[in-house]
Amino acid sequence: MLLPAWGLTGQAHAATAVTYFVSPTGSDNSPGTSAAEPFRTLTKAQSAVRAIDKSTSGPVTVILAGGVYRLTKTLTFTAADSGGGSAGTVWWKAASGQSPVVSGGVRVSGWTKGSGGIWSAPAPTGLDTRQLYVNGTRAQRATGALPTTVTQTATGYTTPSGDPMAGWRNPSAIEFVYRGGLGAWTEPRCPVASVTGTAITMAQPCWNNSTQRVMRTDDSGRTVNLVGRKSITEAPTAVENAYELLDRAGEFTLDKSQHRFYYMPRSGEDLTTADVEAPSLGTLVASSGKASDEPTHIGFQGIQFSYAAYTTSNTGTGFSEIQATYQVTGTNGYATQGLCDFVSGGTCPYGNWTKMPAAVRFTYDKNIHFDHDYFVHLGAAGLDLGDGSQGGTVTACVFTDVSGNGLDLGGVDLPQPSNAAQHTSGITVKDSHFYDIAAEYHGGVAIDAGYIETSTITHNQIDHVPYTAISIGWGGWPDKVKLPAQPNYSNHNTISYNLIHHHMSLLGDGGAVYTNGITGTSMVTGEHVTGNVVHDQLNTSGGHVLYTDNGASYVSILGNAVWNINVSPWGSKHTNYTLNDGTYDPTDIEGDYWPAGPSDYDQKGVVIRNNHNITDPDQIPSTVIAAGGIESAYTSILDWQPA
Repeated sequence: MLLPAWGLTGQAHAATAVTYFVSPTGSDNSPGTSAAEPFRTLTKAQSAVRAIDKSTSGPVTVILAGGVYRLTKTLTFTAADSGGGSAGTVWWKAASGQSPVVSGGVRVSGWTKGSGGIWSAPAPTGLDTRQLYVNGTRAQRATGALPTTVTQTATGYTTPSGDPMAGWRNPSAIEFVYRGGLGAWTEPRCPVASVTGTAITMAQPCWNNSTQRVMRTDDSGRTVNLVGRKSITEAPTAVENAYELLDRAGEFTLDKSQHRFYYMPRSGEDLTTADVEAPSLGTLVASSGKASDEPTHIGFQGIQFSYAAYTTSNTGTGFSEIQATYQVTGTNGYATQGLCDFVSGGTCPYGNWTKMPAAVRFTYDKNIHFDHDYFVHLGAAGLDLGDGSQGGTVTACVFTDVSGNGLDLGGVDLPQPSNAAQHTSGITVKDSHFYDIAAEYHGGVAIDAGYIETSTITHNQIDHVPYTAISIGWGGWPDKVKLPAQPNYSNHNTISYNLIHHHMSLLGDGGAVYTNGITGTSMVTGEHVTGNVVHDQLNTSGGHVLYTDNGASYVSILGNAVWNINVSPWGSKHTNYTLNDGTYDPTDIEGDYWPAGPSDYDQKGVVIRNNHNITDPDQIPSTVIAAGGIESAYTSILDWQPA
């Protein structure tokens, strides 16, 4: 009789675990196999991991000691970095009790004091940035009110003679900010190209993209994109990045012609010893973006991602915002981008406007995990699990001091993918803290989901954000002209038990949970907004707390708790132009606790019943309130501080 293989040696051999160690004080000539002899760089550790035969190895772990890992190029993950099989998930972990920082920044030193309390330091040649951080605190780009009156023209503005900006240094570095400029939910920004005499010429294509959006030829009075206004019409609400505006502690400007930073210190800051960081690298970590080379089974734990740059807004492209930091770009963007067959030469699909990039970005990947990671001091979005991301998790992470959106899920460029690999599906975002998001681009959203499926956003805390907390869905706006919403694959998404408060602090027409477009094909497969706890939405410029906007069909709003608000707790029903049968977009609203809620209603696809109108949060069952927010096992992240 033949013996089993294990019988030849008496026991089976367990697959051997592999661990590598990395430290900013290590050496890439070291073996990296112990904390005493670590590698120095992440790229060396990545090469070592790629050399492992993961089909036969045991678990694979890369341990990062505390300190700063400065990147000069994106750390890119491909199929070669994948785990799976006996290796399980390949984890990149912080050493116990330590705080590694993956940084795209460069240190700025050599500060000298000048007149008026302004200090300056040389910037690396060619460096462009919109952010500066002093001892881990974001500095404000020099800002102030427009110093003159203006009259808008086709190319910019005219001013009275004696406009002080005509004498400012580097007028082409000036940026105009328009809070609410293309809709109450927007804050577009356009650079100045030149100031000559009484003429201010604005940079292109930002100016055309923000003033010439094509109007429909019917009598609807709407732009073809159906979102927002044709043009900025009001004068700028603020001016940024001029040396002449540098007059308050904590402000800075970068003079690229001199390659020099100027900064006015805050009380207690000593620039001769301070850690001053300027973002330089745009994307810190990313997948290859190829469906044929997808990374799988990779995890990151305990890592801080910081000091990523985003400088497109400094160029003629500017920041011509549509919604949630999506923007119109390109020389002819205002006339064609995302307008599909609504206009001759329109690009498809409808609503496919330009997405702001993220510091950490994965597309076409499976089972990528973020656990107790920290996304902080970032110049665009924080983390993007985009098209083709499947099975990923974001658990107990912190997102703060991010210029744009905190977390992006899915995209808006593939409403009807041609194959399953292009779907964004099975993502779970749980027990994470989002606060002080959209620190620069105030139309940003803490969690922004485009077209996704079978995904869950649950038990997170979102607070102190200038606009919407959670936005999900896209492409519903055609109902404004009695056309069906953009067909898409979204289905089975749940937003549950999140704690949201002190949101909508600057902009309008948003909410705690904002939904746009088709969410499924039935009340079962559609979106479920359940058990969320929301308070202190105190904006006065419109919107709703739980907001079903254009084309939002098959949404269930069940058992949520809302108090201390200045807007209606829910809004609103819309005619269903997808079926075009005289009904409304199907909506089910039951068991919610809120002030001045809608009356019972059961007609044409909308059901409202068994809700509770309250005048005080004490009238809400304590169990409902207690269920919202970060679960007890993860609440320590509320005390986390950046490294």
